[in-house]
Amino acid sequence: MKKIIIFSVLILLLIHFQTAIMEQRIAQNISSTVATTDNLQAKTMSALEATSHYPKDKPATVAPLLEWKEDLNAVYYQLEVFAKLPDNLSDSEISSEHLFFTAQVYTHAYHIDLQKIAPEYIAKEPLFWRVRSMDIDGNPISKFSKPEILYSENKAPTMNSPLPHVQYNKENGTTLLYPVYSFVPNANATQFEIEVTDKKPENPNGIEPSIHRIFSQIVTGGELYDPDPRIGTYYWRVRGLDDNNNPVGVYCDAQEIRNEPADNWQFAILGDSISHGGGHLSFGPADWQYSYAYYLDFPTINLSFSGDTSETTLERFDRDVVPFHPQYLLIMTGTNSLRAGVPAEKVISDLKQIQLKCRQNNITPILLTLAPINPDNIKKVFDQGTSNSWQENFDEVNAFIRTQAHIDTAGELNSPAILPTEYAMDGLHGDVNAKQLYAKAINEQIGQFINK
Repeated sequence: MKKIIIFSVLILLLIHFQTAIMEQRIAQNISSTVATTDNLQAKTMSALEATSHYPKDKPATVAPLLEWKEDLNAVYYQLEVFAKLPDNLSDSEISSEHLFFTAQVYTHAYHIDLQKIAPEYIAKEPLFWRVRSMDIDGNPISKFSKPEILYSENKAPTMNSPLPHVQYNKENGTTLLYPVYSFVPNANATQFEIEVTDKKPENPNGIEPSIHRIFSQIVTGGELYDPDPRIGTYYWRVRGLDDNNNPVGVYCDAQEIRNEPADNWQFAILGDSISHGGGHLSFGPADWQYSYAYYLDFPTINLSFSGDTSETTLERFDRDVVPFHPQYLLIMTGTNSLRAGVPAEKVISDLKQIQLKCRQNNITPILLTLAPINPDNIKKVFDQGTSNSWQENFDEVNAFIRTQAHIDTAGELNSPAILPTEYAMDGLHGDVNAKQLYAKAINEQIGQFINK
């Protein structure tokens, strides 16, 4: 048990330090050992498209937010700003004539401080900017966007704060018991303090902590996985800090999180990070396209927790599942256990105990088969090894699941022995196409369990 708990903690630490891993991979500029399919290349080598515009009649403030259409295959983005557009500017090469360049962009937006990079151009001459998406090895997977003109005026932003990148409880798959706080960093901040409150903060857009604070943590990247379940209604917000913990701007608007048992959820999802959401290294559970719950034809509350083993899923059942009393529970857990070398018999025993707890609480358990993994890609992306016995143990667990009330999510992948890179760049979590296939299987087969 001790080894399993330690492994679970290591997985959580890995998730929380995804940004650091990305920066290390980019700095090393390692050679690619994972082939990219022709189909993926064809889709991604088009140019990105800017979505924020600052023409002469609608100029930006001194700190504009630059935004573009999201590339769901990107691990990070490169951004260039020009004082003047060079002659014969290539859309596939970085220019030596840029005024500003950064590769530290991990979402499809960037808050830039013109007072810092080009003060002499504010309210005088326009700038130009463009962006392209990159893979984990530092290779471009899109062309640069068309250069976008950027006029500015000498006017401070109405509010300087990080910009929340997620809204909970709005669409299918957007209700998480374990929230992930995702945001676009504000300019000049080097770290960020996330605050969770049990009532709306009494000091909106201030710089002081709320008297209703129940949790806070400082991070250096634009994302934090909450380690605690949030049963009830809560609020979260974030502010920027400098290296000395002094405020840079103010707290953003408080964002609501609602996980109320009184909402009588009929369907719930229980599992690890594969069910929690995320994939492709830089996308987390707050990036809904990377969650199979987002593609389901019916609403769910997602009770999954990144880093879970089958044992920890079982251990938190009474705390995290029972209060919601769902009628049906979709269960996918055991992948982290099996890849760490936990025997199939132990995972099967945990699944049986979860089934028993469901029946004791008048919940219908529906097991989901486990997709294979790709040890080479896991090693490449996370620098983690995989048990030599993983395949036979996966087969044994799935053989058990297929004798129970189940949905064959793994079967939608056409039963590959090793998870193809086209389905999961990181070898584990499943990219958009894999998550859509899991949802397809659930949508097609869920009817056999309803009112049975």
